[in-house]
Amino acid sequence: MSSDPMERIAAALERMAPAPQPAPDFARAAAFVWHVAPDRLEPVARVSRIDIGLLVGVDRSRDTLLANTAQFARGLPANNALLWGARGMGKSSLVKSIHGALNVKHEDLKLVELQREDLPSVGRLLNLLRDRPQRFILFCDDLSFGHDDAHYKSLKAVLDGGIEGRPDNVVLYATSNRRHLMPRDMIENERGSAINPSEAVEEKVSLSDRFGLWLGFHPCDQDQYLAMIRGYCDAYGVSIDDETLRAEAVEWQATRGARSGRVAWQYFTDLAGRRGVALDAPRDAIPAG
Repeated sequence: MSSDPMERIAAALERMAPAPQPAPDFARAAAFVWHVAPDRLEPVARVSRIDIGLLVGVDRSRDTLLANTAQFARGLPANNALLWGARGMGKSSLVKSIHGALNVKHEDLKLVELQREDLPSVGRLLNLLRDRPQRFILFCDDLSFGHDDAHYKSLKAVLDGGIEGRPDNVVLYATSNRRHLMPRDMIENERGSAINPSEAVEEKVSLSDRFGLWLGFHPCDQDQYLAMIRGYCDAYGVSIDDETLRAEAVEWQATRGARSGRVAWQYFTDLAGRRGVALDAPRDAIPAG
């Protein structure tokens, strides 16, 4: 037995740490969620998403991300993507819908969700995925960083890959309400109080520059809002005349104080419930791609 106290402490910590579980059978599912303590990839039996054809008002972002993901699925180079902008306008829905559309033809294209708080473990996740025959979209939803938040340093392991480089079979898609992943007032405060203002925030602000694709999502107008709801009604077989739909949907948005894709879906969910229509799957939905 070692007489070195540090060696004994290290050995004790190693015994206490949960052993990582082996990599799953990636053929079991199209999507997985990364968990830590112990490290493991849990298969997702059914991904919560809507058909890509039901996403309204995001045509340019949809086409750009779809083309990038299709390249990646075929084994070609592709960019990391940052989807930023207004809340409830379909950023995370677009990522999941595109994966679902392409996974029909490319079964080895897998979606792996990573929580922001688990970013420090991303190096271990990359090692698990590296050299696998599958292609992995690493998905981090609602990504942002606050003051003294060092998690952004872990993100660089995905974007830059360190000395090993990012695995060729991994691409990162992240969503955020902030273009620079940190609050604007924090950027200004750090610039105003730093000895060297430009260097004080350069490391954090430049993090978004490491994404090859920036896709902006902006608030929808009323016509787009109503078109979203009409699209849901047609897809799920909910019958309602245009005049009634408009009156109810406008009142619904007024009570929420907002107009977005999320609010459109919330109204439609209420409407479908009142009409006795289940929302298991769109009627006659045909995956794109």
